[in-house]
Amino acid sequence: MSVKTIQITNMIEMLPEDEQQLAFEFIKRLVLAWDPDFTKLTASERKALEEAEDGEYVDEDDINWD
Repeated sequence: MSVKTIQITNMIEMLPEDEQQLAFEFIKRLVLAWDPDFTKLTASERKALEEAEDGEYVDEDDINWD
């Protein structure tokens, strides 16, 4: 988790429950506005994808074997 994410989490945890819910809904709206179809990759997802493509392999833990 990034330093910024930890800082945000710590600030939200200081709030009362109802204000935490408001913060959650606000963050959810931000994420949906940025990527409404959940198709964009995070920085860590992009790095993992590029490593897999460059190395021409897929980690077996990433495969749903069921």
